[in-house]
Amino acid sequence: MFEVIGERINTSRKLVQAAVAERNFDYIIDDVKKQQEAGATYIDVNAGARIGHETDDMRWLLDTIQPIATVPLSLDSPDPAVLEMAFKMVEKTPMINSISLEKERFNAMMPFLKGKECRVIALCMDDSGMPASADDILDRAVTLVGELNKIGIPTAFIYVDPLVQPISTDSNKGVMVLDAVRAIKTAFPEVHITGGLSNISYGLPQRKIINRTFVSLMMDAGMDSAIIDPLDQKIMATIKTADMLLGQDDYCMNYLKGVRSRAIES
Repeated sequence: MFEVIGERINTSRKLVQAAVAERNFDYIIDDVKKQQEAGATYIDVNAGARIGHETDDMRWLLDTIQPIATVPLSLDSPDPAVLEMAFKMVEKTPMINSISLEKERFNAMMPFLKGKECRVIALCMDDSGMPASADDILDRAVTLVGELNKIGIPTAFIYVDPLVQPISTDSNKGVMVLDAVRAIKTAFPEVHITGGLSNISYGLPQRKIINRTFVSLMMDAGMDSAIIDPLDQKIMATIKTADMLLGQDDYCMNYLKGVRSRAIES
């Protein structure tokens, strides 16, 4: 079944940053509950936007969220020290967002990840920049999976992000990432594919219809997770419907539940 990583608890969002700065428990608790009710599989927690406050803000967010969290958390920071503190606080096996092949980030994150039981988002980014072809994405994914396996992270715990790029700048970017996802899943059937989807529509009008169409195509290629806003009812309806059509919803139960709750409407 498709996994939704709820992206809303991020201090780069103005309302979240204000709530964290003011230590507004009610705002954060209400948002997390809504994401869970909408079907989030993980809640991503990112406290990085307030420079100099990330450790304290992350600690406060985790103290606030954990008592009402019914799903695991995705701990989102480039700073291993923040992640180490956060990892010790969580109750359910977390997701770590994220590692890449960029030398500075890779060298900092690998010692932190070694020996830990966690899921890991692995970005197909290296010091040369964004991948230029499906082969580039596959090569980086192969390296990431191999390196993470070496430190004890099972392939089934790895969530490869192939890095979706805007189709407005190159009409082949959609096909490129779809081909890459198919190749990665062929090489590593147990690996998960995740990432943000909205980059595909950057610079174009009516972005939401592009994003909804694209997630269906990505799911058919092998994507089984995404970092999205679970309160976007239309994209959630698209995901549940595509899950059903791809044979991931036994007896259409999740689809029918969505229809009955009016989460899925034509």
